[in-house]
Amino acid sequence: MSDRIAVLGALADPHRLALVDALADSDLAPGELAERSGLASSLLAHHVRVLERAGVVVRRRSDADRRRSYLALVWSPLVAAAVGARDGTPETPAARVVFSCTGNSARSQMAAALLAAERIVPVASGGTDPAVRIHPLALDELARRGLAPVSFAPARLDEVRRDGDLVVAVCDLAYEECGGDVHWSVPDPAVEGTSRAFAAAFDALAPRVRRLAADLAAPARSRSTE
Repeated sequence: MSDRIAVLGALADPHRLALVDALADSDLAPGELAERSGLASSLLAHHVRVLERAGVVVRRRSDADRRRSYLALVWSPLVAAAVGARDGTPETPAARVVFSCTGNSARSQMAAALLAAERIVPVASGGTDPAVRIHPLALDELARRGLAPVSFAPARLDEVRRDGDLVVAVCDLAYEECGGDVHWSVPDPAVEGTSRAFAAAFDALAPRVRRLAADLAAPARSRSTE
């Protein structure tokens, strides 16, 4: 019960709730979050500390530039409920979603499979330095979750990406090298190379994909009622 009280207390502030809403869309460096929120650095630091202590937000060191860090939501049921209840679900118009990472062999493949299963928009993926093949443990994890890969081989991001795409970088290196409309700082499971690491990466991606799918579906629902 004490954990729930801490989370609810952390969320019971309009500034902190606005920070949670911003992080629901994309993991952000503290400077990026300051720019979006408009809060003074000292006030932002205070609110972030409260969210971190309550277990609502975690801070990850970049896997690429170790001088950088990113803030991300911990997608507990209470946090997911708070995000789902936010006023005016943001609409994310996109002709297609492209997930990017370094090798296009694990994280971007799993994210693409998750979103493709929602059947909302076309989905693709690419890597900044594509691997030779999709990682076998990524394929195993997708099969275990009842999903199939969108593609059967890694592709180069600059050959896949086109105007109008919503690019979601699921890798710090891809984001810092090539940018993206959305960034999810998910550790590379291939570094550990275990089934547990690939399951953890899938679990980190799944709530983010569900949130993105809800945002993508909003314009479609709006058009269907016109």
